[in-house]
Amino acid sequence: MKNELIKLREKMRQYGTDVYMITMDDEHQSEYVGAHYREIAYISGFTGSAGKLVVTADKAGLFTDGRYFVQAENQLKDSGIDLMRMGDKGTPDISDYISDAMPENGCFGFNGKTVAYSEAKALIEKLEAKHVKVKSDKDMAGEVWEGRPEHDYKKIFILDEKYAGESAKSKLARLKEKMRELNADAHVITMLDDIAWTLNLRGDDIKCNPVFLAYLLIDGERTVLYTAKEHLTDEVRAYISELGVELSEDPERIYEDVKSLKGKVLLEEDKTNYELMRCIPSECRIINKLLPTTLMKCVKNKVERENIIKVHIKDGAALTKFMCWFKKNVGKIKMTEMSTAEKLHEFRAQNEGFTDESFTTISAYGANAAMCHYSPSYENDTVIEPKGLYLVDSGGQYYEGTTDVTRTWACGELTEDERLHFTLSVMSMLRLADVRFPEGTCGVALDYAAREEFWRRGLNFNHGTGHGVGYFLNVHERPVGIRYKIVPERLDSYPFYEGMLVSDEPGMYIEGSHGVRTENLILSEKDYENEFGTFLRFRHLTMAPIDITALDTSVMTDNDIRLLNDYHKKVRENLLPYMDEEEKDWLIEATREVEK
Repeated sequence: MKNELIKLREKMRQYGTDVYMITMDDEHQSEYVGAHYREIAYISGFTGSAGKLVVTADKAGLFTDGRYFVQAENQLKDSGIDLMRMGDKGTPDISDYISDAMPENGCFGFNGKTVAYSEAKALIEKLEAKHVKVKSDKDMAGEVWEGRPEHDYKKIFILDEKYAGESAKSKLARLKEKMRELNADAHVITMLDDIAWTLNLRGDDIKCNPVFLAYLLIDGERTVLYTAKEHLTDEVRAYISELGVELSEDPERIYEDVKSLKGKVLLEEDKTNYELMRCIPSECRIINKLLPTTLMKCVKNKVERENIIKVHIKDGAALTKFMCWFKKNVGKIKMTEMSTAEKLHEFRAQNEGFTDESFTTISAYGANAAMCHYSPSYENDTVIEPKGLYLVDSGGQYYEGTTDVTRTWACGELTEDERLHFTLSVMSMLRLADVRFPEGTCGVALDYAAREEFWRRGLNFNHGTGHGVGYFLNVHERPVGIRYKIVPERLDSYPFYEGMLVSDEPGMYIEGSHGVRTENLILSEKDYENEFGTFLRFRHLTMAPIDITALDTSVMTDNDIRLLNDYHKKVRENLLPYMDEEEKDWLIEATREVEK
């Protein structure tokens, strides 16, 4: 058993706590968090980005989803912590697990600043029958964390309107108008990407996510930004003042200021932490709605769309140069998962406007690719051999937008299953991108286009087919998504409208053998309008070759062949100007027309 888990149990005994829950959130319910908040990794050894850890005196369970089953199984070995496979038959809901473990008149503990109010409220209500006490004011995992990293505050910078497409004054005016429509007297925003988008500011507090730790409060005519002084430059201070926004250089001050709120308060209980909600006076009426800024920012404006199209061409050029280099050198020079990830970063970093990767690159060879969110390390750096499949899922953050692309390709000889699964992922990605649908259609209705060929063969992939993507913001953005079943906590079943950016990434994963995924980003655009309404289509944004040498064309229909050839024609047209002579020859051959 891990010593960290033993120390946490000692701390629980000191505070009289029977069951303690640790989340992967920060005070803002961020998907990805800074090193300061990675308590689950410290206590358990699990480094995935989604999960919750529940600890009692004699057992512990890590709850995570299908993306991380293989990874978690490996990382939890001999830790004394059981893997709870969310969604699998026989795995209890986390609330049932906590309730079953809780003694009568026991104590349930968690750090109220890193648990969403709605989640904490539901858990507490479930425990009421056992007359349970709640201790939410202690960060017990943090107290036992020796050498815990401090906050790494980076300077905020202003995103010019030529990239943002709308001024922050305009966005604030739209937001206040929405408040008036809802009769809200005050509005609390804790979501970091919503704050960054609203104010046209960006930061670097969370790796790969250009956001900064902050809160935003609108109380009547007063708008206050709460953020650490370490973030601020004279230029940013002057910019914020010119917007008519007050600055509080003590982020914790918001916990005091909300105690003075009156009337109706607009916020989202799923995205507001438990302790902050407890500070709002009980006589206030809460308007619990999806943040208006979330809906505003997911529809990209004209300037953002134009920039996104451009950035995907130059980002695709970097990936294509890397593919060319890889294909020409595999088996000739030593390649490892880490060295190839670094090589891809070199190509991408040469692009003008590149600021960072949009997430840690998934560079996975062979069986490692069966772990959907696998990341290589120097301690376990697999050598790539001239056989089997290599998968790379990567992206970049640019002033012109955020990219996210996955390509899988052959390193040499393939098995029949590897070839079949690769082909199915390509067919599925292209078919989903080719759908036509009425405006207002949800992603759940579209998902079948991607999964049909898998399901007909009794196959499936255990993750969503698509997620929303921010504009020079988080690579995973609410509320749109594409999946075959509703996952309430993901809140990604919102209707599609023109201007929404989403990923299209079917795959197949065989534990111990191989994994494949083919991913493009696609943009919803108006197709036509008739007596039945407005119909939308998707536009391919990602421009990068698909490895035709890995295809089994015998399972493809004529239409699949057409879709692939049409896509490759666009790739050639867009990328050839960026290639040198050797790369041009390779690209032309790599995107040649295929036949059955």
